[in-house]
Amino acid sequence: MASQTEAAPDARVPVTVLIGYLGAGKTTLLNRILTEKQGAAYAVIVNEFGELGIDDRLVKRRVNAEEDIFEMNNGCICCTVRADLSRILNKLLAPGMKHLDGVIVETTGLADPAPVAQTFFVDEVLKERARLDALVTVVDAKHVLDRLAEEKPEGVENEAVEQVAFADRILLNKTDLVDEAHLCKVEAKLRSLNKLAPLVRCERGKGFALDFVLGVKAFSLEKVLEMEPDFLDEDGEHQHDDTITSVGLRATTPLDMVSVNGWLTELLASRGQDIFRMKGILHIQGQDDKFVFQGVHMLFSGEPLEPWGPGPRESRVVFIGRNLDAATLNSELESCYARA
Repeated sequence: MASQTEAAPDARVPVTVLIGYLGAGKTTLLNRILTEKQGAAYAVIVNEFGELGIDDRLVKRRVNAEEDIFEMNNGCICCTVRADLSRILNKLLAPGMKHLDGVIVETTGLADPAPVAQTFFVDEVLKERARLDALVTVVDAKHVLDRLAEEKPEGVENEAVEQVAFADRILLNKTDLVDEAHLCKVEAKLRSLNKLAPLVRCERGKGFALDFVLGVKAFSLEKVLEMEPDFLDEDGEHQHDDTITSVGLRATTPLDMVSVNGWLTELLASRGQDIFRMKGILHIQGQDDKFVFQGVHMLFSGEPLEPWGPGPRESRVVFIGRNLDAATLNSELESCYARA
């Protein structure tokens, strides 16, 4: 017979927040979750730094019900669009809405996790409907040491450091790109920032069971308050490095594949250190499939995605980095237009 003092089951909907610096592999992990958990009812919220969205289109192909994916662009979830997160979650979880097994939030790579987590404790209505299950940080094994060591302007936090320090679970991703000595060095650095969060190595978001990151009840408000006593203070503001910007480009004219490949190769060779992340969906002349590419600094890859639908075909390209010149990038894209 159960004790009368036994706590009632927590009926709130668990929310998993995927964090990690630009290009760490968050969208790849999200697609894996949605592919392997197709029997579960998940809502997905995708936040991108710039005004032009790409990630939501890379996720929608994995989910049958497009209305269950919500996109928040033109701002970072930890500051300018944080109110949107509360609004969307409260709408999703309002009485009478369809049952959800969980919500997954994919943040922009520039997000400070503290204000995102704060949302679940300062919104009185939301904290009755949802519980923050875990902050899952995806780490790029090849580039993380550079990101952690980066010096920021006075008053600006290093988001990569915050993302590791606040993590409830750490996925050391892209381990196939570095050797064992480098991995040990990375793990030692991560442990110096966060000694408690369980850590696993993985490649392309695979190599571990999903119950390592889902339904783990790992977020602890007490732990966070020990680390950051003013965590619940809503007056604090997160400042981004103003030299890091996002440039979004669009093109309805078909592109020449050879020209695109030459452009991106030259761009990374000459300016790769300043380009933290690039990604795009391209309309290539003579190809019926969308072509998707992505890059992190000097690393670049691309592949056909799926056939274009019956509507208009439009290329979309996003760059995130330091000291980007939108006019120059747009001109370079136009130079890749296919000749009639």
